[in-house]
Formats: sequence, C-alpha cells, structure tokens
Amino acid sequence: MPFESSGHLAFQIDRMAVFPRTLRAVAGEIAAEDARWKPADGGWSVLEIVWHLADEERVDFAVRLRSTIETPLAGWPPIDPEGLATERRYNELDMGEALDRFECDRAEHIEWLRTLTMSDLLKEHDHPRMGAVPASVMLASWSAHDALHLRQISKRLYQLVQRDAPGTDLRYAGEW
Repeated sequence: MPFESSGHLAFQIDRMAVFPRTLRAVAGEIAAEDARWKPADGGWSVLEIVWHLADEERVDFAVRLRSTIETPLAGWPPIDPEGLATERRYNELDMGEALDRFECDRAEHIEWLRTLTMSDLLKEHDHPRMGAVPASVMLASWSAHDALHLRQISKRLYQLVQRDAPGTDLRYAGEW
C-alpha cells in the first residue's frame, strides 16, 4: 500500500493541491499558436493536454475514486479520453477556460480528499483487467497522471524549440 500513514496521505494530497498552479505557470503563458501546435507523430498539443486534464478531473479519477470508496462493487463508468478530445475539439478551445475549470474542480476535489481516512484508501474496486485496485492506488495514479502530462507538456515545449530552430544542435541543453 503506497500510504503507510495519514502523513503520507496528506503529502500526496498537498502535491495534488499545488498542481493547478504548476500547470498554469507552465501552460498559461504559451502563445495560442504554440499551444495548438501538434507534433508530426500525432501527439496532442499543449492545449489538448490541458483540456484532457480538465476533463479527466471531472470524469475519471475523482469519479472512480469516489465509487471505489462509496460503492466498491459498482462498475466504473466508461471513459474515452481520445474520443473526448475529438468530440469536444480541444484544440479549438480556450486555454484560460481549461486552466480555470481544472483549478476550480481540483480545489473541490482536494477539499473532499482531505476528508478521507486510511480505511477509505484500503477499499478496493475489482477491475476486469487489473484485478483488485485499492483506492490508495487510484489516488497515487491520479497524482502520477498529473506528472505524466506535465512531462508531456515539457516535451512539447522542447519540440517547439526544435521546430523554431531547425537543424540546431541542442546537445548543449542536455539529453531529452
């Protein structure tokens, strides 16, 4: 179990609480054209990543964690992140709106998360492919999801440098 004490739980939640500010600092000032830029490999733009985070905050982790704690035998609602990105046309939307929505929803979730106990985090959902998934794993995965997408945004920023300085040897910057 990833949380051995309520101190570990508080630390995890504190990390999640500051993430909206981190996200805004990294993505909030990117020029609209750059935020919409997509790499040739078909990866998401920074704007699509931020909208994905905003939607995931509403339809994935909080919903599934709450379900695991309150009704562990109930099935989780289906999600389709790729489908949402296409259906909602993320790349045509507003960055500020996505950041605001994410921040507001995350604040509500942090308030709820701070009420959880260690016994809540021991409850499990029986996932059809993964087997027993403890609530503690859901919480840690939620936080890791933030970090993975922050890494993805950082990669897009690096790729924007490559786009804007074609042929430039970037080894001096360090290895990606």
